[in-house]
Amino acid sequence: MSILGLKKKQPKTFKVKVITMDAEMEFSCEVKWKGKDLFDLVCRTVGLRETWFFGLRYTVKDTYAWLKTEKPVLDQEVPKDSPITFNFLAKFFPEKVEEELVQEITQHLFFLQVKKQILDEEIFCSPEASVLLASYAVQAKYGDYDPNFHKPGFLGQDELLPKRVLMQYQMTADMWEEKITAWYAEHRGIARDEAEMDYLKIAQDLEMYGVSYFAITQNKRDTDLLLGVDAQGLHIYSPNSKLNPNKSFPWSGIRNISYSEKEFTIKPLDKKNDVFKFYSSQLRVNKLILQLCIGNHDLFMRRRKVDSIEVQQMKAQAKEEKARKKVERQILAREKQMREEAERAKEEMERRLFQLQDEARLANEALLRSEETADLLAEKAQIAEEEAKLLAHKAADAEQERQRLEVSAMKTKEEKRLMEQKMREAETLAVKLVEQSERRSKEADHLKQDLTEAKDAERRAKQKLLDITKTTYPLKSAYTPPPPPETASLEFESASMRLDFKDSDMKRLSMEIERERLEYMEKSKHLQDQLKELKSEIESLKLEEQQQQAGVYSLRSQARGYPPEPPYIPPSNRNSAYMAQMAFFEEV
Repeated sequence: MSILGLKKKQPKTFKVKVITMDAEMEFSCEVKWKGKDLFDLVCRTVGLRETWFFGLRYTVKDTYAWLKTEKPVLDQEVPKDSPITFNFLAKFFPEKVEEELVQEITQHLFFLQVKKQILDEEIFCSPEASVLLASYAVQAKYGDYDPNFHKPGFLGQDELLPKRVLMQYQMTADMWEEKITAWYAEHRGIARDEAEMDYLKIAQDLEMYGVSYFAITQNKRDTDLLLGVDAQGLHIYSPNSKLNPNKSFPWSGIRNISYSEKEFTIKPLDKKNDVFKFYSSQLRVNKLILQLCIGNHDLFMRRRKVDSIEVQQMKAQAKEEKARKKVERQILAREKQMREEAERAKEEMERRLFQLQDEARLANEALLRSEETADLLAEKAQIAEEEAKLLAHKAADAEQERQRLEVSAMKTKEEKRLMEQKMREAETLAVKLVEQSERRSKEADHLKQDLTEAKDAERRAKQKLLDITKTTYPLKSAYTPPPPPETASLEFESASMRLDFKDSDMKRLSMEIERERLEYMEKSKHLQDQLKELKSEIESLKLEEQQQQAGVYSLRSQARGYPPEPPYIPPSNRNSAYMAQMAFFEEV
């Protein structure tokens, strides 16, 4: 619904939306309010006292206009929307920002507006100046550069350079950021208001800074020109060049400016100079041009006069405020420096603490390892001590065993000596038995020979007797009658007696020989049994001696820590006498 509609129930208030460079505000205004009432409300809300630089701008058709302070708001050609939208912007620009801009809020609003005009290419800026201005803008936004915090890519979301500059060079965003960061790092220690003021001091030297351009014609033949209005005067430009004006009219050289509908007239102060006339296509634009000319001229004259009491108070307060802020910044800088030093000291202490903790941890680990090593060494020492005790005990046992073996060896030697003596006795006995056997054998041979001779003699005797018997008494036996029985039996008995005598001697001799042979065989068997017993005793003594030698060697090896090995008895150490004696006895 239109604000001016429904006259019977016209509302007593209307809604207004004011957009500043960094905020949006809405107000409920009374219908009868003038432009000054709304402007003062906005200035109070913002906290602005340097109100003469600013104004409320609104859009009407294809151009813009500034809200007039002496007329009611609704009586002007403002939009009929609800809420009505105004832009709170700088209407006039100072000649020297450092001297004229007193309040910090004023500097901030100018900084934001000039920055936007540069980025929107309303103010031409070279690439080098654009990079430098961008570095101050980054300093104002982020403060001092900190490489630990401001990592590469931290400016990726910020609009810092005009698109024309970005398109002019074949450079990536990272390369532009590197150049801006290089300048940004050199602004360390500059506060936000100082960075904004440095930005404005560079921007005010740009050709298009603070200039409002309007399209005009110089005559009725429609020669296109551009009219520029700024804090220093009026400038005439060619349509294709907004940097270098063709003609300029400073405020100090202008006597009067007037317009009649679409015709503007500029009368120089020097009457010798010609009057300059130009034409504008719209009456609304002419009114805007005149309004800007009056305002800039008033500020120009105001700068040449002594400051008013209000301005002097503002400057004094601003000076005090700057001094106070400077002191605060110095204190803050000292505190920051002290804090940084404290942080560095803290970091150093933490680093030292971590180092000491690491050293303590390593020391504890080394201590634990040492304790473990000590425990292990103690355990090893205990084991070694036990082993030493065991070895000592074994050595003692070995010594006892050695002594026992020595005693046994001595006994064995004694027994060996006794056995050798027995062997010698047995050898002697064997020799005697051999000699006796040989003697008995010889006797047996003699006896056999005698027996053979006796048998031969008996056989010869018998044969001779038979021969004698046959030759002496052949006829008697043939022709003589047989003797009487008594005589024959006597002769036969005498011959039988002789034969019986011979047979009894042979039998007796044979029985004696057989008896001696049996006795010899029994003695030989008994001697063989003794030899076998002696041989077994010698073998057992050899085994015992070898076992004793092996036991002594094993005990000595164990006492020395060497593994036991069977002793090697070379053939040269064997008792050759035993072997010879054994071979002899076996042969016997």
